[in-house]
Amino acid sequence: MRRAAVETMLPFLSERYANPNGSHRAARDARKALDEARDVVAECLGVQPGEVVFTGCGTEADNAAVLGVVRRRGGVPLCSAVEHHAVLHPVEHLGGVVVGVDRSGRIDLAELATALRQERMEPISVVSVMAVNNEVGTVQPIAEIGELVRAHAPRAVLHTDAIQAPTWLDLAELSAAVDMLSLSGHKFGGPKGVGVLFVRDGLAFEPIVQGGGQERDRRSGTQNVAGIVAFAEALRLTVAERDATNARVGALRDRFVSGVLASCPGAIETVDPQDKIAGSAHVCFEGCESESLLFLLDQEGVCASAASACASGAMEPSHVLAAMGVPKEQAMGAIRFSLGQATNDDDVDRALAAIVPIVARLRAGVPAPQEST
Repeated sequence: MRRAAVETMLPFLSERYANPNGSHRAARDARKALDEARDVVAECLGVQPGEVVFTGCGTEADNAAVLGVVRRRGGVPLCSAVEHHAVLHPVEHLGGVVVGVDRSGRIDLAELATALRQERMEPISVVSVMAVNNEVGTVQPIAEIGELVRAHAPRAVLHTDAIQAPTWLDLAELSAAVDMLSLSGHKFGGPKGVGVLFVRDGLAFEPIVQGGGQERDRRSGTQNVAGIVAFAEALRLTVAERDATNARVGALRDRFVSGVLASCPGAIETVDPQDKIAGSAHVCFEGCESESLLFLLDQEGVCASAASACASGAMEPSHVLAAMGVPKEQAMGAIRFSLGQATNDDDVDRALAAIVPIVARLRAGVPAPQEST
């Protein structure tokens, strides 16, 4: 978390602890803080405060957009094949439509147009395409997608999972192009367990969390005031620093990837830098398995993620890489390195110093030691 977000949060964990839905003075103080945080988030998104719904996380916001619209309007949902599972699983559960992507992970616009035009028993009621892919960093053409939806399915709601976007993209531009938008605090230096769903004024959906009627009956449950005020402060700083962060982190990412590719022959950058955010460095290491790479990197203090999951005891490529058509032998050695506003030159130097000998070791057939239990 950003230090400023932590400091903003702390008073609401102690002396300003009241439930914002009460009527006494302490509750009114909490309500005032909640309203002020909502104003800040709305300004960052370029929307009205009443269009901001606070949720418990980004997954809940995504679920509310897909499930909530279909439950209210009927029809079927549509998404891209590289969505986060918070969108992909609800779409599949509801028997929705999944549209393919190209080699960079961008949605196939021609296939999307065909899917929107296609006659079916039930119409498309919600289209959900993420602004930035959480795994490979690809930026989707949300404005163009919006034009297609309006042209071929004008009654459909357009939602974007923008959870990976705040540090890198103009949120006001994204919000203007869609009807619903999801955010999650921990992706930009805010706390875990707080999300936001922007819902354009007048758009009705069925709440997936019901009870006390908070958030204008759109998300029941006592609001996490401490988390919400910290979310708002982190988002405010992220938006204010966006241009500077993009320039600085983009240079770090380019230096890091260049160093990896130069020192590890056979390594491949999965997506061209011009097609993705500045903080994404996704690399496939030929001749290595991501599980072993991650174990050895972790021993050297380098935190990274695998682009694969263990299924039935066998490593399988992620659904994102499979949808992009990345060959399995490359995908098996895929690693996601993420850079952000806290990343510095020393971090890049340490990571490069660790990666090069680890890759050489694995390619030489020296196995990674088994993690102790």
